[in-house]
Amino acid sequence: MFSVSPERSIPVHSLDSEGLEAWKSSADERTRRWVEASGFRAKPGELLLVPDEHSSIGEVLAGREPSDRLWALAHLPSNLPEGDYHLQTDWPAEEQERAAIGWALGCYRFDRYKEMERPGARLVLEPGSEQRVRTLAESSAFVRDLVNTPAIDLGPGELADTARTLASEHGADCEVIEGERLEKEFPAIHVVGQAASRAPRLIRMQWGREDAPSLALVGKGVIFDSGGLNIKPGAGMLLMKKDMGGAAHVLGLAKIIMTLGLDVNLRVYIPAVENAISGNAYRPSDIINTRKGTSVAIGNTDAEGRVVLSDALTLASEEGAERIIDFATLTGAARIALGEDLPPIYGRDTEKARTIQDLSFELEDPLWHMPLFEPYREQIEPAIADISNTGTSSFGGSLTAALFLDHFVDAGIDWYHLDIYAWNLSDRPGRPAGGEAQGLRSMWQWLASLYE
Repeated sequence: MFSVSPERSIPVHSLDSEGLEAWKSSADERTRRWVEASGFRAKPGELLLVPDEHSSIGEVLAGREPSDRLWALAHLPSNLPEGDYHLQTDWPAEEQERAAIGWALGCYRFDRYKEMERPGARLVLEPGSEQRVRTLAESSAFVRDLVNTPAIDLGPGELADTARTLASEHGADCEVIEGERLEKEFPAIHVVGQAASRAPRLIRMQWGREDAPSLALVGKGVIFDSGGLNIKPGAGMLLMKKDMGGAAHVLGLAKIIMTLGLDVNLRVYIPAVENAISGNAYRPSDIINTRKGTSVAIGNTDAEGRVVLSDALTLASEEGAERIIDFATLTGAARIALGEDLPPIYGRDTEKARTIQDLSFELEDPLWHMPLFEPYREQIEPAIADISNTGTSSFGGSLTAALFLDHFVDAGIDWYHLDIYAWNLSDRPGRPAGGEAQGLRSMWQWLASLYE
């Protein structure tokens, strides 16, 4: 995937159509004739191998969109011969690093269940960038692997084991709460997961200086979502192994934070459950208790993610978090509004949320700021309980879900909620169909700007 300072590497020129004309004007006549005869037009995804005077590969031309950096090289690893290559460009260092991450994502293969050939092309990294690029690329692959793993092999226990392993690698503490203690202290998590044969649990990690700024990451860990008694149709259930995508993201972000040494007191909270069906499954119209003491009317058992997050957000607040970021594959409404590639981000601080949005577009890891629209809060205020897990209207479902979560975060905490999809529906260079990390690099870069 990567190489550091090899003796010889082949230059790669990433070009749009305008850049191609400029490049040809500086090329020698033999090379120019070769390019023109090939029909290469620098369209996105195009590739041309240019021979040297010995008929070996002298250089590579790769087509791209004019503004593209992240995916500019993503199609190359699968299409280049084995060897070492370097990006020949005057792009700023941060843009070269972004292109290198795209190269790495183009090398990604989920081969746990099927043998796959891995690309033999290696990109030379610039001195000083290796750790950052490798960490961001490996964390994205880590998230993808978790989301792609089916629930038969990734239950609440296996998710807890993954967290323990990550904690051990970085000298963090990891606690897993289950059984009678979970039922007593985290009743919402227990109720949602009690119908499954694999017991629910709350995963809690802690890393960093205790007197450093307190940052909490909370991730929805519904390892499979049948919908409960409000059972999903078969087509709607097919992708529900990815309903733990929020948990995968917070573990991936924690991996970046710990590897690159951000100076924070980091805590990670993951309610890990399976939303299953049996005789003791929770029911529509049930009213359940939460750690906060808030009573929740269950309008739909398929709106379980916000219910389990309520207890985790409450604990994060109790333990003194100054800032909380949660990731969750929470609502279909977010997908209807913004599609698969553009997750909404909600935040109590509008200015900061819009800063994150602007940064995310610069990084080609887009997020779109959505409002915590207070008038909609009345839609989740039922007559006989404190709050409902569904609204009175089918409209604005992502907003009412965010308002539900907001209720469980103490006042004064700088809180952000990302309603992610965590999935690619189709194959694109660097983005194979399957699990995807969304908002990971954007939230890391924003946090680094605050704490470094």
